[in-house]
Amino acid sequence: MELPLVVGVDGSEGSLPAVDWAVDEAARHGLSLRLVHGSLWERYEGRIPSIGPDRPAGRVPADHIVASAAERAGRRNPDVKVSTDVLLADATDALLHEGNNATALITGSRGRGGLKGLLLGSVGLAVAARAHCPVIVVRGDPAGLAGTHRRILLGAGGPATGEEAVRFALREAEARGAVLDVVRAWRRAAHEAAETSGRDHEERARTELDELLGVAMADHPAVRVHRTTVEGPARKVLVHRSAAADLVVVGARRRQGHVGLQLGTVAHTLLHHAQCPVAVVPQQVGREPLP
Repeated sequence: MELPLVVGVDGSEGSLPAVDWAVDEAARHGLSLRLVHGSLWERYEGRIPSIGPDRPAGRVPADHIVASAAERAGRRNPDVKVSTDVLLADATDALLHEGNNATALITGSRGRGGLKGLLLGSVGLAVAARAHCPVIVVRGDPAGLAGTHRRILLGAGGPATGEEAVRFALREAEARGAVLDVVRAWRRAAHEAAETSGRDHEERARTELDELLGVAMADHPAVRVHRTTVEGPARKVLVHRSAAADLVVVGARRRQGHVGLQLGTVAHTLLHHAQCPVAVVPQQVGREPLP
């Protein structure tokens, strides 16, 4: 049985586009939707008057949040199966736990406690940097959120970060009937001669792109793939191109035995500045040897 899409909801305005986007995504892939709210209301239960033996007062706002999100999802598409849950955990911990049994985790770009100028809430950032399943942060302009471009943008990394991202992007493009725009950015060292080094870097980038796409593309022959190699910082190139995409996909390494944040500069920049939703797809790697 296919695992559900899990959406973190907190009642904020930032979570509403995430619910709408997730409903459309679930319908597109034939998946169910699980709406989750992480709450530590039990900590404060002694300070809040109870309204009945079966429903502690601290639980009421949390139940209202998931019920409102489920109602919104039902209005968006009544054919998508929706379940809800309130977990007695910090929001980040709750989503990371749910990610162990999810096709993907979906969050909004800002939470209830976010500062006005903050580009990405702390929960979204922490989940994207630690989850072991794909994480999609729903952000961007109206066109990007509406999915009208019919284009998926993939930032092509190396084998250590890119193989799972390629498969994810191809599945997404196939489900949407969209073009897959694959971009491999490269840069020359300051001391290298411009003409010679540029040609070498370009050829190497094309070879790496072909190797990365080769096997995965065979499983999705109907997907139209546009390959581009371009000189420049990958994070700037992808942010610029995200304005014409419905989703930008990047990979991220997940090292065994490492419990901290694992998010590269490209993914970090896109999560804060992309003009469409961003999917961070983890790639599991072995433990790195000690120096």
